[in-house]
Amino acid sequence: MCEQIKSKQRVADHGEVFTNEREVKAMCDLVGVEVKKIDSTVLEPACGEGNFLIEILSRKLETVRELYADAKAKYDLNSVIAVSSLYGVDILGDNVTICRQNLFNLWKDAYTQVIGKEPEKKLRETVARILELNIIRGNTLSTKLVDENANDTDEPIVFSEWKFTDRGYVFRIENRYDTMLGEDKPKDGMLLFAMIQETGGKWQRDQQTGHYAPIIHERVHYKDVGSNV
Repeated sequence: MCEQIKSKQRVADHGEVFTNEREVKAMCDLVGVEVKKIDSTVLEPACGEGNFLIEILSRKLETVRELYADAKAKYDLNSVIAVSSLYGVDILGDNVTICRQNLFNLWKDAYTQVIGKEPEKKLRETVARILELNIIRGNTLSTKLVDENANDTDEPIVFSEWKFTDRGYVFRIENRYDTMLGEDKPKDGMLLFAMIQETGGKWQRDQQTGHYAPIIHERVHYKDVGSNV
């Protein structure tokens, strides 16, 4: 079996073919320094096991090492920021699980090599929670989450934006993917009716734009994300 596929059935059912490492590196090289920026946001809409995201995180963490290897507190924070800037969606649950674990292991191994010891428990919990929220099982074509059979549900794909402050605190802002694409507005002049129907729900529409408004969560320290967000 070719390393680019897991099975012929998965190729037939989902068009799943993984990109080889050589091509991944070459494509990232085309983007240049942008993929090395610590906080530059990247979305992989069919992330598989994370081939592209792994390469990009590796480059981001190299930047963190170059800038903050001698300042542990800054390395801690900026390595978390690097992880928080990566987003992925895949329709298959095993891919999502493996992608999260691959990114976590890459972050942990890089941290241990630079700092000389494994990251503390709260820091590990923070990174694990961010990856849980950033790497999502869903269908980017329909903008919906999917069930265990890879069928669309009624729940929207939601991305968590992470806004860090200078003192290490962070706001989590939930944004619907359909809103980000501008595909969430009611059709045929049904805006008022939609607002009435959705009153009291989690997602509320902005009366001026008609789009779903983002949800801004309370500020927490970044090392408390794993237990509070």
